[in-house]
Amino acid sequence: MRIDKFLWCVRRFKTRSLATDAVRREQVQVNGRVVKPSIDLKVGDVIALREPPIWRSWEILGIPASRVGAKLVPGFIKEVTSFADLEKLEIARLAKAQERPAGDGRPTKRDRRDMERFRGE
Repeated sequence: MRIDKFLWCVRRFKTRSLATDAVRREQVQVNGRVVKPSIDLKVGDVIALREPPIWRSWEILGIPASRVGAKLVPGFIKEVTSFADLEKLEIARLAKAQERPAGDGRPTKRDRRDMERFRGE
């Protein structure tokens, strides 16, 4: 199965075209090598996806016939990313969330309800 189709089937990307674009932008590696979208995968290969600041890795346990439900995904891939890398990713996410100043962007659902209460709606 092609890598772009596999990544879509195991729900790493929402659409197959997003998976293809990620492979073309060299954000996907198979067994430590940058590949083209048409490469065929086999059981035992290790896929790495770039999620800044780390490379997140999975080992292929099986090849699905088509897109699978979220509950079935662990039967086809197993995460092999190191715990230290996953901690780095979580720290980066928390730091990014704290950078957003309160009140910037779209109001949250809670903010909207507070505004409606204030206006008497």
